[in-house]
Amino acid sequence: MLRSLDIRDILIIDRLELTLCPGLNVLTGETGAGKTIFLDALGFVLGWRGRAELVREGAEQGEVIAEFDLAHDHAAYEVLKEAGLPADDGLILRRVNARDGRKTSWVNDRRVSGEVLRQLSDSLVEVHGQHDDRGLVNPGAHRRLLDAFGGLEKKAARCRTTWNSLKEAEFALADTEVRLEAVRKEEGFLRHAVDEMDRLAPEAGEDVTLDAKRRLMRVSRQIREDVARARTALGPDGAEGMIRDALRWLDGAAANAQGVLDDPMATVSRALEEVGNAEHGVAMVLDALEFDTAELERVEERLFDIRALSRKHDVPPDGLPGLAGEFRAKIAALDDGASGLMERRQAVEDARKAYASAAAELGQARAAAAKKLDAAMSKELPPLKMERASFSTKVTGADPGPEGGEHVAFTIATNPGMPAGPLNRIASGGELSRFLLALKVCLTAGADGLTMIFDEIDRGIGGATADAVGRRLECLASRAQVLVVTHSPQVAARAAHHCRVEKSVRDGMTLSRVTPLSDDDRIDEIARMLSGDTVTDEARAAARALLAA
Repeated sequence: MLRSLDIRDILIIDRLELTLCPGLNVLTGETGAGKTIFLDALGFVLGWRGRAELVREGAEQGEVIAEFDLAHDHAAYEVLKEAGLPADDGLILRRVNARDGRKTSWVNDRRVSGEVLRQLSDSLVEVHGQHDDRGLVNPGAHRRLLDAFGGLEKKAARCRTTWNSLKEAEFALADTEVRLEAVRKEEGFLRHAVDEMDRLAPEAGEDVTLDAKRRLMRVSRQIREDVARARTALGPDGAEGMIRDALRWLDGAAANAQGVLDDPMATVSRALEEVGNAEHGVAMVLDALEFDTAELERVEERLFDIRALSRKHDVPPDGLPGLAGEFRAKIAALDDGASGLMERRQAVEDARKAYASAAAELGQARAAAAKKLDAAMSKELPPLKMERASFSTKVTGADPGPEGGEHVAFTIATNPGMPAGPLNRIASGGELSRFLLALKVCLTAGADGLTMIFDEIDRGIGGATADAVGRRLECLASRAQVLVVTHSPQVAARAAHHCRVEKSVRDGMTLSRVTPLSDDDRIDEIARMLSGDTVTDEARAAARALLAA
């Protein structure tokens, strides 16, 4: 429920603090007094797109604050939660329009975008008027309105879910078919390449090892003779033998040398050991240099085969094992493709059946809801002095989609024997107002916590018809907050809370005011609406009669 509206420096309003009540609230006043400005200000704080220039002449900025009371299960809480905003028992919206056109918005003291305001407004306020093209007279919204009336949101959500699953399954099938077709085109190449790699079986790092071995084998013939000489020079016939002789001679002299030869002998012993180690290492190298020509040919042939295969597939030699794995995976996918393709096709078939079931269930429910809505409308039209009119919800087949396979349109016939047609093409202004009101009464039968605003929905009607409209608005306000901008005294008389909008000129500046009316003030205002500028005693008496009715 809209609790209060605080407007500052918007158009011709300098400062307005308006408190609203549950039930039926009406705004009345002379034409041009500023009733529409009030709705412009409300739309501004709710994030609706409207006038570009809202700031009052001479002011730096305009500001509107709207405060709402929310029930604990109000739909606005979901929007607040998704936007990461604090969710208290109340909701305060604030929006500022600077002179340069910049707009800044807050929800419960948190900066938000205009889009968040618009999402909140969908759950907080509905505005309807004679030329309302946002909802009831918009054929594109009729299916959604019927679903809401019939409580079909879960069925519609299931239909959307199964439709999305079907599209995903069809995409996966098409993707699999494309990939398999691409693999089939290169199947011969893949199988030949894998067979070639399997025969060669290259290993990571093998080309480096083979190249080093090849280089060593090619130079071994040149260096082996020198290595053999070095081994001889180090062995018993060379350095090792001479050191042994030197050690033996020193050992013979050591007995009479009073210990002075101990250190030199130790050093010679270590030298003998190191020479022995060197001779052993050289001997091992000499053994490694032993090869046959056939082995060199085998090493070179394998090295050349690995490098040729690397060039053929444009990968480093170390990448050949990984590439072979990729090719094997593609062949495996191709070999398994038939079964995988059948699984994808089965998934599409299952998804199509699930969607068909959900869509059929939703379609049947829509047909039942349409009959229920038509029956409800047939009860609402007579009290609005439209006994001869008929309302029909046409549910026809349409191309399947996420919202099902039906097109929904609200149609009317204003007189017996007349063909039914769209709301906004068949009805006159006064008739359309009453049809919209009857529809709103039916469609909001289960709605709670919504503020509904009717902008001169009673235009073009008067007398008993206007009284009937007022009574239906009063009935609607028994379960929701209703705000009506009206020129009809019969409608104004049904209000639980009545405000007058009036315009005045002060210091050369035109300003608009909204004033809550007392019981006596209401009599005068309704009398003015009945008689015009001159309020007579007879008009006051008529006003009292309307209020007492």
